[in-house]
Amino acid sequence: MNIQFYKYQGTGNDFVIIDNREGVFDKENTTLVQQICDRRFGIGADGLILMENIEALDFNMIYFNADGSKSFCGNGSRCAVAFSQFLGIIDDQAMFLSTDGEHEAWISKDGQVSLKMHDVEAIEKGDEYYFINTGSPHYIAEVGDVADVDVYHEGRAVRNNDRFKDEGTNVNFVKYRAESIDVRTYERGVEDETLSCGTGVTAAALSWADKNQLNGGKVEVNTQGGLLSVAFKRNEKGFNDIWLIGPATYVYKGEITI
Repeated sequence: MNIQFYKYQGTGNDFVIIDNREGVFDKENTTLVQQICDRRFGIGADGLILMENIEALDFNMIYFNADGSKSFCGNGSRCAVAFSQFLGIIDDQAMFLSTDGEHEAWISKDGQVSLKMHDVEAIEKGDEYYFINTGSPHYIAEVGDVADVDVYHEGRAVRNNDRFKDEGTNVNFVKYRAESIDVRTYERGVEDETLSCGTGVTAAALSWADKNQLNGGKVEVNTQGGLLSVAFKRNEKGFNDIWLIGPATYVYKGEITI
């Protein structure tokens, strides 16, 4: 059987997307997901996205990490929104379901996709770290220069330590600046550094906001794959009205024989 796929990327975080509204892809076959995402023996991607129909919303987005596990993905969601516009499902606004619940998004005339994240109430702050869940769990460590960090080995060590080894965590290394931050991320499920991570960028931005005791605003976040921004407001419990904003780019389409 031949299945058409599309490749999208959001600041270098790349995804294979399949229109599964007619059930052409077996979503229980996680081995197939792993094979497709393999960069040497498959198409190659940080994750695979299935787009499906759902009542009362524009679409259901099912996200798989490269290892076949499921999670919420910020950049993947933004790419799914751009793909839904390509398919004609939406015009410039979307309401859709993902792993962590319903989300709102919209696309500007210049192609920037703004994704509304869920409110964040629990922020754990240690002497040398933050731990924030933005739909996926994120450990955030401040460093002097992200270019000097061995992200694979240092991130892997945190991801597999006694606290996180069972469920895993993403690990972000952050350089805080006056009006922006630099971030590099080790992603669980990919088990390596990715060029960008939307939920990680969001978590890092909120740690910057907490560190500076800001009531609201917008911060630019430099990733290895490009620039994203995060808008937010502070409330009594944490943060709300959180938006992840950036490009979601069509790369190519192809066909794979299953």
